[in-house]
Amino acid sequence: MNILAFSASSSRHSINRDLVHYAARVLKSDIVPDAKFSYLDLNDFEMPIYSIDREREQGIPTAAHEFYSFIGAADAVLVSFAEHNGYVTSAWKNIHDWMSRINSKVWQGKPMVVLCATPGKRAGAGVLGILESQLPFFGGKVIGIFGIGSWDSAWNQVDQKLVQENDEANLLAALRQLGR
Repeated sequence: MNILAFSASSSRHSINRDLVHYAARVLKSDIVPDAKFSYLDLNDFEMPIYSIDREREQGIPTAAHEFYSFIGAADAVLVSFAEHNGYVTSAWKNIHDWMSRINSKVWQGKPMVVLCATPGKRAGAGVLGILESQLPFFGGKVIGIFGIGSWDSAWNQVDQKLVQENDEANLLAALRQLGR
């Protein structure tokens, strides 16, 4: 199984990057041992801010086509969304907007596990709620969702793992959907 994994954040120190890499390790060690991962960094896909005028004048950037191709080549997607003001990051929104001009079904029917880590207590409830309803419209097949809040107390920075057993169990429950 080829799994595309990325954090929908442009921060070099993203807690969502930590979470998606941890989830990939758990998925490989406990659920799908033959999984192969492709990791993307949004910083490698910077593009001008989407506008219809820019699209008409310059076309769709190569980076949008490349990202879209990575999704197409995967069997499944593991993504952790940062929450900015209750929604996705502007970096992700821009990449998504450009890809949606290639095909509105950006996720191409791929099964997805959607994650979110936040420093606040709501564990990304805003962004996860929006994504759960929007991703299917854009061709995503959401099969698992996991959000974790209060990141500083939920994450062991030294051991690079979740602290609480119930958080670990909830993450496993979301990830197991990919192993079916």
